[in-house]
Amino acid sequence: MSDSKKRFNIKPFRTHVPMDRNAAQQIWEILANAIDEIYNRNASQLSFEELYRNAYNLVLHKHGTLLYDGVTEKLSSHLLNTVNRLADIEETKLLDEMASTWSEHQITMVMIHDILMYMDRTYVQQQRRRPVYPLGLHLFRITVWEHPRIKDRVTQLLLDAIAAERAGLLTDDRSLLKASINMLLELGRADFSNVYERDFDRLFLGTTQEFYRNESLSYLSQNSATAYVSKAIKRLEEERERSAALALPATTEAPLQNIVETELIERHARTLVDMENSGFAALLKDDTKLEEMREMYDLFIRVPSSVDNLRDALAERIKADGKKLIEDQQKGSSDPPAFVRGVLAMRERYERIVSVSFRGEKKTQKRMREAFEDFLNVDARASSCLAVYVDELLRTGLRGATEEQVTEQLQKVIIVFRYLSDKDVFESFYKQHLAKRLLGNRSVSDDAERAMVSQLKAECGYQFTSKLEGMFNDMRISRDMRDTYKNYRRSQSQQQGKLDMEVDVLTNGYWPSQNVPPCTLPQLVQDAIKNFETFYLEKHTGRKLSWQTSAGAAELKGVFGKGPNKYNRHELCVSTYQMCILLLFNTEDTLTLGQIRTRTHIPDMELRRHLISLCTPKHRVLRKGSKGRGITSDDDTFSFNEDFSSKLKRVRIPLVKESSVVRADAAGGNPAVAGVAVAAAAAANSGIDGSIPLPVEEDRRHLVEAAIVRIMKARKTLHHNDLIAEVTKQLSVRFNPSPQFIKKRIESLIEREYLERSNDDRRVYNYCA
Repeated sequence: MSDSKKRFNIKPFRTHVPMDRNAAQQIWEILANAIDEIYNRNASQLSFEELYRNAYNLVLHKHGTLLYDGVTEKLSSHLLNTVNRLADIEETKLLDEMASTWSEHQITMVMIHDILMYMDRTYVQQQRRRPVYPLGLHLFRITVWEHPRIKDRVTQLLLDAIAAERAGLLTDDRSLLKASINMLLELGRADFSNVYERDFDRLFLGTTQEFYRNESLSYLSQNSATAYVSKAIKRLEEERERSAALALPATTEAPLQNIVETELIERHARTLVDMENSGFAALLKDDTKLEEMREMYDLFIRVPSSVDNLRDALAERIKADGKKLIEDQQKGSSDPPAFVRGVLAMRERYERIVSVSFRGEKKTQKRMREAFEDFLNVDARASSCLAVYVDELLRTGLRGATEEQVTEQLQKVIIVFRYLSDKDVFESFYKQHLAKRLLGNRSVSDDAERAMVSQLKAECGYQFTSKLEGMFNDMRISRDMRDTYKNYRRSQSQQQGKLDMEVDVLTNGYWPSQNVPPCTLPQLVQDAIKNFETFYLEKHTGRKLSWQTSAGAAELKGVFGKGPNKYNRHELCVSTYQMCILLLFNTEDTLTLGQIRTRTHIPDMELRRHLISLCTPKHRVLRKGSKGRGITSDDDTFSFNEDFSSKLKRVRIPLVKESSVVRADAAGGNPAVAGVAVAAAAAANSGIDGSIPLPVEEDRRHLVEAAIVRIMKARKTLHHNDLIAEVTKQLSVRFNPSPQFIKKRIESLIEREYLERSNDDRRVYNYCA
């Protein structure tokens, strides 16, 4: 076992023999010849292991400076030969030769770097000198690229090649352009210099801006806006594709895109909108140009600030169309429902434009809404017209409609309702029309009525619809009361057949106020009223019934004709006023206007309106003694028309509009009477002409004062501007009070000692507890 043990022999240290200068120079000559062979493309015959060992030994024996300086000199020598060759090459071959030279230089420097890798790791780092590969690129830049016959010519060739591409001409392979650009980028990165930016990028961006500025001006002056948009989109796509193909850096691609977008879009945005016949403003007039408008939007959205021009054009078009609708309504060429139908058609049209052409952009939807609000809130006309339209819709427009169709129609109404600031004006008119529909049983569908109220409640809250819901509740209670009253009459052994009366008992606070004094009713009706009052007050003590004779309806059995075999019997559906007028002719054959007024006490305007309704050619139950359509004086006579006939057994006699009475009276030749009629009609139609109805004005005063007191009671002390803002915010769901209006109500409350001004600041208010 002792023999198997390995023996260790300790030898003496070798004596370090330093390499002398001559030996180092000989080794360098070997490396220099190798570099020459690499440049001559004979690298396959070299032993890179041996070359690496030689370079290693030179550095190891402290001859790194000799090696580094020798490599630098050798590279410079070869690059001088290269630049002398390239300087005399003609332009047609220069890019190709430059790309080939650069590629060979990179390969050469990779091989040399591999040989001198140990020098890079030790000597270069210790002496803080440039590594071999970056050294080769640095020498290439200062020797080859920056030569006067190279840099300027290559740069111009690059710019010319790109310009030729833009002009649609055939150019050299893009690989040459890409190689040249990559060369500049690589030289800059290796040398920490701005070669690419200094020698190419600035010139490239400058020539690009000049090119597109000239081309856009020239093309736009000779072509339509839509053709220009197509051209611009194509150009932008070309530049994007070219940037990707040439591998342009982000520092160039972003400014390049910005320059092209500025010159093609931003600089001509206003012109493309206003251009006659083909601009965006002109396209808005044509429903078939949605695709063209979308192309323009897709172009403009690349420069977001330019889209404001499209939004402005859309808003101006909406306002112009809306102004025309208002003018037509003012002139009388369209009635309120036609005005609202026009607004709905406008809204549907522009909603489609925003959805398709603007791709449903939120900012454009907001501008569209603001434009509608702008022209609809010029006055209170839109609020009153919308109420009339809803009345027509709920009376006749939804007959036979499915639940989905009803919901769709009401949703359209609510969309317009959202645009209104005078929502209280709409409520006032809607309540009046709803009262007529409910009392006259004219609604096409109770479900549709309740659906409309539900929509309004969802929009404006419970307070907005509390009175409307109260009206529905009154009608429900009244229906139950009718059945009870019928049983009551039977129990009282009342004679059946003389007069059947149905009464709707309404809560005064829910229904539109009726300040019209009651007319004189026939004795038979008065007896029926007394009987109902006895019945009602037995059940409800402490209540008072006030009869609204201007809102009732009646059915009369009329006998017309002469002789026993020529009688015509008809059932006439008339208003209460018409009933009072017709029953007078049971005892009289002829009566004057003055006599009818004295016996019935019907207001003059309503009396004339009801008489004209009974004298129309279609329903001529009465004959008017004077000629013409109007009623000229109190002496005008009216007589019962025994010759009246109709194909219908049951004849409904409608009332003429107030405006018809005004025109007829004005044509009659009595200026005084005509003036009264005009004034009465104006009061009846207040709001349709854009004014705020007086009852609404009064309600607004109370609402503003209540809001002020409510806010001040909670806050105790508040600055004037803060109080104005709070009141406006609270009341915006019903209407937008002006600061002047609020200020007047504040002054009124101060006079009544609800508020007081602060002694320290007159614009601060204190609540008086």
